[in-house]
Amino acid sequence: MLRALRRHNPGRSLSGLLLYEFCWHLCWLGLTLFYRLRCFGSQHVPADGAFLVVVNHQSHFDPVLAGMAMRRRHLNFLARSTLFKNPLFGGLIARLNAVPLKQGEGDRGAIRTSLEQLAEGRAMLVFPEGSRTGDGRMHQFKRGAWLLMSKAGCPILPVAVEGAYDTWKRGSPLPRLFGRRIAVRIGPPIPAQTLLAMPADEGLRYLARVVDDLRQSLVEPLERSGMRLTTGPFIDAEEPEPPASPPPGHVATGQSQPVG
Repeated sequence: MLRALRRHNPGRSLSGLLLYEFCWHLCWLGLTLFYRLRCFGSQHVPADGAFLVVVNHQSHFDPVLAGMAMRRRHLNFLARSTLFKNPLFGGLIARLNAVPLKQGEGDRGAIRTSLEQLAEGRAMLVFPEGSRTGDGRMHQFKRGAWLLMSKAGCPILPVAVEGAYDTWKRGSPLPRLFGRRIAVRIGPPIPAQTLLAMPADEGLRYLARVVDDLRQSLVEPLERSGMRLTTGPFIDAEEPEPPASPPPGHVATGQSQPVG
């Protein structure tokens, strides 16, 4: 049993592994109770070896939600350095595999630490958007994520979260506890060679579209369960954004936009 547990996060202390397991079960209970959390695609999670987990960023819940979907592995996180200012909370997330990251700066130290953890055969989570969405739409993936992927050279596991934005929007001090639903979907791993064969901007757009396709596949089941979503499609820099209101003379057709 201990050997199997150590495969979840190679090189971690037994106390750290057990704390993660305890918190995983506690969070699963709470998220299932309040938000009927549903996770899809867990069969795509590699049982061994290093890989990068890329997730769209809707809320403060997202690191926990990604961890819930990865039952076979423990995730290691890049977290804002400001989250470590509180000794109690900072100590807790550090014990739960968080690595401080200075936003807005070329924090090579955090990337170096991430690469060191990947070299140990661990799973590392990153949010390529850099920060939580403020409008519910997924935004461009940043070059820092590409730098990490290119240096790591390991598989990339795309993961999508939906429902978290409408549960805990940016600027809201606390999440809504009732009437909300959340779902997570994991896609097949993408070999590093597939992405790195593309120019950086093209590779980032490709990865963003993969994640957003996974996210949109969650829209229908969530809405069918009674969840009203206010999120929108991925904002692609190569595609013009839709107008905020119909142009003069526009006649609505009554057809809805297809999902997925």
